[in-house]
Amino acid sequence: MSVVDVAAFVGAYPYRDLGRAGSASWLLAQMDRLGIDRAWVGYLPAILRSDPAADNRALARILSSYQDRLAPVPTINPEQPRWQDDLNEALSLGAPAVRVYPQFLGLDTAGDAMRVAAAAATVARVPLLLSVRLEDRRQRHPADQAPELDAAAVRTLVRDDRELRLLVTHADPSFIAEVHFGLTEAEATRMLWDISWVWGPPEDQLGLLFDTVGVERFALGTGMPLRLGDAAFAKLDLLDLDEEARYGVLGRNVERWVATDVDEADGAS
Repeated sequence: MSVVDVAAFVGAYPYRDLGRAGSASWLLAQMDRLGIDRAWVGYLPAILRSDPAADNRALARILSSYQDRLAPVPTINPEQPRWQDDLNEALSLGAPAVRVYPQFLGLDTAGDAMRVAAAAATVARVPLLLSVRLEDRRQRHPADQAPELDAAAVRTLVRDDRELRLLVTHADPSFIAEVHFGLTEAEATRMLWDISWVWGPPEDQLGLLFDTVGVERFALGTGMPLRLGDAAFAKLDLLDLDEEARYGVLGRNVERWVATDVDEADGAS
């Protein structure tokens, strides 16, 4: 089984200096230390760029020497005239997902542009990846005024496209619950959540979500380099998980989620 991090980044962060922590070599060193085999990697400079094409090319160049371990997750902006070219380029790179940062671009998460992006991702059979936030409000730079994603809008996006696969990272327990319990079982199977923003023991928010939402709906996400990768593993270590559940979160869940046909998932529900 491969351990997969679905929420990692490289590149310069617009709001603070990361030093070497923004490099692919730093990320790989942390992955080696933590026992992570592969990572889905976004590009931090792209979060504020209305046209992410150049950033996507930069991400591909940075990761080109590490294709066996670092998978690029390019960014699309559905309000750009040639954004479909960015999606097609992502597909040519073998990207496991494509990112959109609606809150940083001033887009309505459930608006027309995002619905078009969701439909295109569905046709391309590639998951869409959204992040509720990237940093805690208390540590954000004063210039970082982007709102956090709205749970109701995310739920609407999923309900309006019957085949969209949506991975949401950096979501807290209340956000996850508001979205999940407003979906049908079939709709919920098309969603995957990372654990980067959920507390483990002693509060045990993570254990409660595993019991109520289902452990199969969660994947490993570290948020490196903006968050400490160790925290995600500590949460799992402190839970009394059986081997199957732990390995599911560490990699099997995302592998099964990507491989499962949407029609098959709907039929199973």
